Amino acid sequence: MSDIIKLLPDSVANQIAAGEVIQRPASVVKELMENAIDAGATKVDVIILDAGRTSIQIVDNGCGMSETDARLSFERHATSKIRKADDLFNLNTMGFRGEALASIAAVAQVELKTRTANDGIGTMINISGSKVESQQPTACAVGSNFNIKNLFFNVPARRRFLKSNSTELNNIISTFERIVLVYPNVAFTLHSDGTLLYNLPSAGVRQRIIDVMGKKVNQTLLPLNVDTSLVKINGFIGKPESAKKKGASQFFFVNGRYMRHPYFHKAVMMAYERLLPVGEQPPYYIYMEINPRDIDVNIHPVKTEIKFENEQDVFQILMAGVREALGTFCEIPSLDFSSKDSLDIPAYNPDVKVRPPKTDYDPTYNPFQTSDFKKKTLSNWESLYDANVNADANDSLALPFDFPKHVDANNSTLDIDRSPQHYQYKGAYIITSVKSGLMIINQHRAHIRILYEKLIKRHDAEESMSQKVVFPDVIELSKKEELRLEKMLAELTSIGFEIQNLGGGSYCVSAIPVSLTDVNANILLRDALAEEETTLDLNDSSMLALRIAQSSAIPEGQVLNNAEMENIISSLFACDNVNYTPDGKRIFHLLPHADIENEF
Repeated sequence: MSDIIKLLPDSVANQIAAGEVIQRPASVVKELMENAIDAGATKVDVIILDAGRTSIQIVDNGCGMSETDARLSFERHATSKIRKADDLFNLNTMGFRGEALASIAAVAQVELKTRTANDGIGTMINISGSKVESQQPTACAVGSNFNIKNLFFNVPARRRFLKSNSTELNNIISTFERIVLVYPNVAFTLHSDGTLLYNLPSAGVRQRIIDVMGKKVNQTLLPLNVDTSLVKINGFIGKPESAKKKGASQFFFVNGRYMRHPYFHKAVMMAYERLLPVGEQPPYYIYMEINPRDIDVNIHPVKTEIKFENEQDVFQILMAGVREALGTFCEIPSLDFSSKDSLDIPAYNPDVKVRPPKTDYDPTYNPFQTSDFKKKTLSNWESLYDANVNADANDSLALPFDFPKHVDANNSTLDIDRSPQHYQYKGAYIITSVKSGLMIINQHRAHIRILYEKLIKRHDAEESMSQKVVFPDVIELSKKEELRLEKMLAELTSIGFEIQNLGGGSYCVSAIPVSLTDVNANILLRDALAEEETTLDLNDSSMLALRIAQSSAIPEGQVLNNAEMENIISSLFACDNVNYTPDGKRIFHLLPHADIENEF
């Protein structure tokens, strides 16, 4: 039998490795920004064209590279960060494995210009698909200038799997935010297609958070400081009133590195217990400093998942710290005992006999034996009771509403003739009687379907029915939210919103759709702008209508009276699709009469 195992060519091996490290344009931005920071840069410029498809340029004023280092940096596992295996457990830099530049060069066309302060002239290298095409001296500033062109040009299948430009740009902005928030001492800029999105000067942590997230966040930040022998925790958490259902800014950093950590997120949420409505998320920006030997950052290719040796101890310290910050800085009403108007509480004196208070009352008083009251015996009470019973019976036999027949998820016909009396279960489900059994309706999902179809029909009919707001809402948006709003503005206007740009991230909402007049416009727009990854096959107007409907629908837990439940049921069965929400969630369940009888 002939040998069947062969060594892969370097070009193929590099492309496979690139698949782990370089997943999308945002991955390139992350790796090159981290390299710039490790090089000691105090200013980093990020320039994006076509959401990174055409060009990603990272310019820094770091230490730069010599001619030899510039050439060697594109080799796999070439790194200046580690020399022996033990160094992996004492890392104080961002990148260390020496895969980033090799992986980028394997799937893109790369131009590098770099110079050190000791060199009078720099080096320019051009690489395409891991192949060095040219290397020559060039005049350039101290530092490094990477220009990554035509990402995935030689892997068309990977390029086809990239999302829309708006989605890829959002991913780049998210990556940019995770780095700039942890390095406030470094100045950053971000340009996209010639537009300056961020211009962040060197600042403190709090100011950097405000510069990135918007001015309004300054009013909601509570400082967090915990110093123990195991871990140091500092940063800021949000006041309870700043919590959101979706899109809350939540960041964990450890030793200058962004991380995802569901377990530590649980610690923060437990600290907010009973301070937030169910389903709402508080913002937080939490920075941890811990001995590098107590964490492992090498368990994931993109290094966003980090393993802690003393995870449970850090959990308890974090939860206690957040609780202390909430208790120390939140404005909680309290009695001021130093005030002149405070309660006069006498001191206890054991020599003074305490007498219990007494209440005077007349034990012979009978309120029914007054001069105006004459005791009478009710006659014919049996017939009165019968009359009431008959009246109640007649009321319960009122004619049912005449609704059209619909088809349920099993393609069976539903007979919607039903009783006008409904029952709400645990504030989440409406139970109503129909001829074929009991219908259980999820009130939140039903309202989503109702609002969604109203918005879509008005959009399709080009009927922008607006209601002017008596007191217009002014909302403060982050740069990421501004970009989403600009993209969605035409669709928002078409369904009845009137929004004016006041500059500086401030927008005025002067009118909203008629069907949403009872909704807080500020909360509604923020929920609609919240970033959500979705695989639904919906166009922009449908997705916008779905997000608005989800934000505006009555929540689970809201108590409804019979008339409100009747309105929801009637409106639902006037919809074109009564079975599912637009994102495919079931709205109601029919419990057949035969199944109920079988239980007895």
